[in-house]
Amino acid sequence: MRHAAGVQKLPRSFYDRNTVIVARELLGKRLVRQTAGGARIGKIVEVEAYLGEHDLAAHSSKGLTKRNQIMFGPPGHAYVYLIYGIHHCLNVVTEREGCGAAVLIRALEPMKNISGRTQGPGLLCRALDIDRRLNGRDLLGDDIFIAPPAANEVFSIVKRPRIGVDYAKHWAKRRLRFYIKKNPFISRP
Repeated sequence: MRHAAGVQKLPRSFYDRNTVIVARELLGKRLVRQTAGGARIGKIVEVEAYLGEHDLAAHSSKGLTKRNQIMFGPPGHAYVYLIYGIHHCLNVVTEREGCGAAVLIRALEPMKNISGRTQGPGLLCRALDIDRRLNGRDLLGDDIFIAPPAANEVFSIVKRPRIGVDYAKHWAKRRLRFYIKKNPFISRP
């Protein structure tokens, strides 16, 4: 398996911060998935923040379970789960251990070796070969990690309510979805 030589990974301290800050700062970073066919790389263009047990839209709102235990820390690990029995979703665990917070990666702009669509969490997981085998994987490892952009890019960030969380009462209206303005790869405006 070839590795992305010389690609720097984000440090653990990046993830061990306020979830909203991490979510916003993930925009423009590169998600790298090493596979037998080489590195698949996409620029993160859309995310959603899930703030812990008090956030009624977060999986952690029901307390610690076998399914969501990865969300409770430590930070900088992948929380991968299946929705509707068919789509995988990749989340990045944030904040201190025991918090239950994470950032959902909603969309990527393909950069290298990605042939499938990436406008949505299930599509990007399929395009990057991300599934439950990566649940709990350390994002400082070699097979999946997040790297800084090759060059700093200036962009505007749009804030919107998260998608598909209407059941979460007042949390459904919180503007915790962030995306790069006018990027053609976001899942929806």
